[in-house]
Amino acid sequence: MNQNIKNIWIESEEKGSIIGGQKHTDDNSDVIVTFADDQKFVATFFTYENVITLTKKNRQSGENLSGLYFWASDMILIESLERINIEKVITELIKKNLFEVLFKPC
Repeated sequence: MNQNIKNIWIESEEKGSIIGGQKHTDDNSDVIVTFADDQKFVATFFTYENVITLTKKNRQSGENLSGLYFWASDMILIESLERINIEKVITELIKKNLFEVLFKPC
């Protein structure tokens, strides 16, 4: 993997927050990182508050055994969905050789 980042696409910047979500603090978003060699990787960032919101919704809807569990593939938990925070996490994951553990090729 080439560690030079070409682009970071954050779904919520383009499409806005999810229905009922509050920008940055109660939301989730796919993030696609494109490197200089055009390899692309994806993960979904969830705020801690969003997991609570989704669990409450699942209790009412009956999903995930009425909120008994919660999961998402390639999930990364973060305090807020601001670009600067997402970039810090990506940089840290690359630095610690964890990026390809949490992000999946796309």
